[in-house]
Amino acid sequence: MMYRLKFFLLLCINVLISEYLFSQTQTCPVNINYNMGSLTHWAAYTGSFQSQNSRVPIATLVYDSLSTSNPNTVNAVSIPEYLQSASGIQVLTASVPDPFGGFPSIPNINGYQYNYSIQLGSTDIQSSPGGFVRGISYAINVPPGPSTEPYTITYAYAMVLEGAPHLTVQVPLFSATLNTPDSTVSCANAFYQLPTLPSGNTYVVDVNAAIAKGFTLSATPSPNNNGNTNETKFRVWTKGWTEVTFDLAPYRGKTVRLIFEADNCVPRGHFAYAYIALRNVCSGLSISGNNPACINSIVNYSVPALANATYRWTVPPGWIIQPPTDTTNILSVKVGNTTSVDSITVNEQNSCANLFATFPVTTSPPTIAGRVIGDTSICSNINSIPLQASGNTGLVVKWLSSTDGITWNDIGNNRQSTYTAINVSQTTYYKTIIQNGSSCSADTSAAASIIANPRTVAGTISPQNLIVCLGQNKGAALTLNGSIGKVSNWQYSTDTLHWQNIVPTVTDTVYNVMSSAQPQQYRAIVQNSASCPSDTSNIAYAAVYNTAFPQASISPKDTTICFGTRVPLNVTINTATNYTWQSQNSLYDPNNFYVGPNPYSFTALAAPSAKTNYIIAFKNGNCPNLLIDTFAINVYPTIYVNAGNDTSVVAGQPLQLNAVSSDPDIASYLWTPIIGLNNPAIYNPIATLGAELDSITYFVRATSAFGCYGTAKKKITIYKTAPEIFVPSAFTPNGDGRNDILKPITVGIVSLDYFRVYNRWGQMLFSTSELNKGWDGNANGNAQPSGTYVYMAQGKDYLGKTIFRKGTIVLIR
Repeated sequence: MMYRLKFFLLLCINVLISEYLFSQTQTCPVNINYNMGSLTHWAAYTGSFQSQNSRVPIATLVYDSLSTSNPNTVNAVSIPEYLQSASGIQVLTASVPDPFGGFPSIPNINGYQYNYSIQLGSTDIQSSPGGFVRGISYAINVPPGPSTEPYTITYAYAMVLEGAPHLTVQVPLFSATLNTPDSTVSCANAFYQLPTLPSGNTYVVDVNAAIAKGFTLSATPSPNNNGNTNETKFRVWTKGWTEVTFDLAPYRGKTVRLIFEADNCVPRGHFAYAYIALRNVCSGLSISGNNPACINSIVNYSVPALANATYRWTVPPGWIIQPPTDTTNILSVKVGNTTSVDSITVNEQNSCANLFATFPVTTSPPTIAGRVIGDTSICSNINSIPLQASGNTGLVVKWLSSTDGITWNDIGNNRQSTYTAINVSQTTYYKTIIQNGSSCSADTSAAASIIANPRTVAGTISPQNLIVCLGQNKGAALTLNGSIGKVSNWQYSTDTLHWQNIVPTVTDTVYNVMSSAQPQQYRAIVQNSASCPSDTSNIAYAAVYNTAFPQASISPKDTTICFGTRVPLNVTINTATNYTWQSQNSLYDPNNFYVGPNPYSFTALAAPSAKTNYIIAFKNGNCPNLLIDTFAINVYPTIYVNAGNDTSVVAGQPLQLNAVSSDPDIASYLWTPIIGLNNPAIYNPIATLGAELDSITYFVRATSAFGCYGTAKKKITIYKTAPEIFVPSAFTPNGDGRNDILKPITVGIVSLDYFRVYNRWGQMLFSTSELNKGWDGNANGNAQPSGTYVYMAQGKDYLGKTIFRKGTIVLIR
């Protein structure tokens, strides 16, 4: 294979480099995991391909692993791309997310945290004539000893490869190779590239094969414009962290070389880079996973993978393996209720190694979140509230707060079971995230509620200055505005120094000042909840005017009248010199504002058409305050009654009357006269009229429960003939409102089957089955000419007999 020829070339070059082979026991080679923060003891090389058709580098630049002569890797943290300034190999000591795959640049694999890694390669494609080549290698001097004693090397890798429209042998790749003095250890090798398929005159990535190899297409576009206009920018593929181990016990006392390489595509236009991290544990296989394990949870344990290996796991009694994970390097198991220390074991075996590992485990109970204690009500911005996590099994991971119970914010204080909320300004809820060890699921506690009440604001009294006449018991109101909280009571004073509570207590925001013998001052005490201190309003001053306050009474203060009627407004003046009405609409006052010697009484009349307040104001001498009172008059709505259109009957024909009212609460109906009615006291009596009458007009009164009523009338014409359909012989549809419509006149007919009009050619011009509807002389929007037309009419009389009539009419224009 071409890449093996490349490695052979590298080995030939390395013969010229002095290499120090470390004498070690069971400890790992020095800086095998880059813990020195550099590439010291690692060899490195960079180069570029020979041509667009070969994977053999045209040239390489080799960095010695120990020599201080240039170039070398001693204390090197970064090596540039071949003949470039951009980094092609660099040591990573801090983890960041990969921009294409999102995985960390330094891995944590099932609980085992690597501390260092290298990035081998970059997104740079500025090489010439072919793609970049970069690699690192370590000459491992395997300590002498029995071959039955493991000496393991464990590494993890992740990669980012750009899809390229080339033959598979030319696309970007990442490889890991273990060379012995005389061969390559195939079970320790890894070789990854994106396979391609022919597509017309080019090649495309074999998507299904790439996915099967564990690759994922990145949502981040390629940063490079390589001139290939037929390529999509979204062509970068990633493969997350994979862990590999191999046993060097068969090579005790020998030197082997571990080589990692990342190559851009041969023609140079597509990049490749990989991350490599190594464990600093070489004494054998080790299991990674949680200890203690959460009871009844499903947890994973893993070992680094061996190529083509078999795995045999054992777990404590009561633990349940989740198939088929007992045959892979990652074990998924449901934890049983084990209380004593037990262990998980694994045997990992392939053609190169037969490794065993034991992992001691204990169990922990599941997480119980509990609740946060500290529910209270506080005053906004002047508070300090201690909160306590209670009833939980597990530790506090973090504290959260929310002002709406929906969106929660991290407020820190992690790992602390108490939290003090200071100067809370609005209602806030607090809860904790609890977790009993890393293998147990985290849970959220019940929240504590801190109800924040706004700080008390007493507000302002208006008016601030008030005059009260002698004996005044109303009309002198103080109003508290802009307060936050509830009024505890009003207070009064005669010197603004000594204050007394109003008795009985007044908690309204309005206080009516009563007449007193001397001037007084007033204020309000306000408190917004028990958690907030009270506040005091400004002071209002009430002076005394030495004139009696008006005294008068009115009736009725509230009443209801029927529409169209009047109501008397009765007034008795005990103390007043004059009065005024604020509104005189629909009011008749025969007293004409005269006030005789007190006491004095008069009556006005009001006839409002809708609800009206009649306000009357009384004044007494020079007292500046008015006594104001109100007559509140409600008006019962007009009752509209419809008895139906006038109609005609033949003598002896029963006719159903029907009265409809606009008021749904009508209490009674009365029809007059009662001639021919079966019951005049219902809304729908039946009238049967004899031949002795030519016509009759019925009146109906609908009366509400309140006593208001409405009326209607209906005229009935009585024909002495049998039931008949009469049709006029002519009509003049000229729009003058007289004889414009041709319609049948029905007598004793209860339903019309049809009324039709035809022209001389038998074309139907009009048809209806509605009584009282007729023809206007038009057809299809066109006025028909003067002339003779034929009509046909058919209906049923009140006895059910069919009446048919046919004849001619004359249209005159």
